[in-house]
Amino acid sequence: MDWLSLAFSQIVNGLQAGSVYALVALGYSMVYGIILLLNFAHGDIIMVGAYTAFYAMTAFHLHPVVSVVLAVLVSTALGVFVEKVAYTPLRSAPRLSLLITAIGISFLLENGAQLLFGADTKSMDPMVRGGIRLGTTTVSFAAIITIIVSVIAMAALSLLVRRTKLGKAMRAVSEDMGAAQLMGISLNKTISFTFAVGSALAGIGSVLYLCAYPQASPTMGSMLGLKAFVAAVLGGIGSIPGAMLGGFAIGLLEAIVSAVGLSEWKDGVVFAVLIVVLLVKPTGILGKKITEKV
Repeated sequence: MDWLSLAFSQIVNGLQAGSVYALVALGYSMVYGIILLLNFAHGDIIMVGAYTAFYAMTAFHLHPVVSVVLAVLVSTALGVFVEKVAYTPLRSAPRLSLLITAIGISFLLENGAQLLFGADTKSMDPMVRGGIRLGTTTVSFAAIITIIVSVIAMAALSLLVRRTKLGKAMRAVSEDMGAAQLMGISLNKTISFTFAVGSALAGIGSVLYLCAYPQASPTMGSMLGLKAFVAAVLGGIGSIPGAMLGGFAIGLLEAIVSAVGLSEWKDGVVFAVLIVVLLVKPTGILGKKITEKV
């Protein structure tokens, strides 16, 4: 394989991984934009979605499409349940309490999955087989589907936020929660809807992750969630286009690091990027500088 084919192959791999990071980062950004919460349990919702799809196809032999829909529905329901049970009672509490609760929920989901499913990795047959031959390079159908689905999901989210009534309510709550309440916007409904949409995107991301890596484990959401968080910070946490840009950037960066023979360093490089971004431009590429009124 010549260098041009290798570069093209790595770009496709980077876009495939970046698509998953972008979808998960969107969930981080949406929740942070509404209630300023870094929902570190978000990555573990991906894990639950992956296990749902895995057992739906392997144990119950459901059609892949039905399994995908079921994974998205379970992820959405879990996200709303966590918000109602763990975060709503602490809405007026200090922000640190919410952060500690999010970390606690993350550990609870991981250890609960280990008790239910075991600590070993569950492998399955590839969900999508085959690919398209382009010269000396083969692009898998899984990569094509992942990139297309993520772009469609991001476009749909942008339309939802900008054109629908609930999307306008989300933007209003993000700008000024108190003023939004005075204007008759239901705070509970808007926040729950935000968690539902973010968790649905996590469910889609879990299925796309299974397309690339057909296996599920209790800790799979930890590193995936952390990388998505880095992507959100890089693009500008709270910004939907920023989350998309950050996800693709992190995916391509990992592909470049792997291409030069440093694949064992790719996780370290990702977190080094986080440190550099926080030092140079803490608001991220597309983040807005927030001025605190006194």
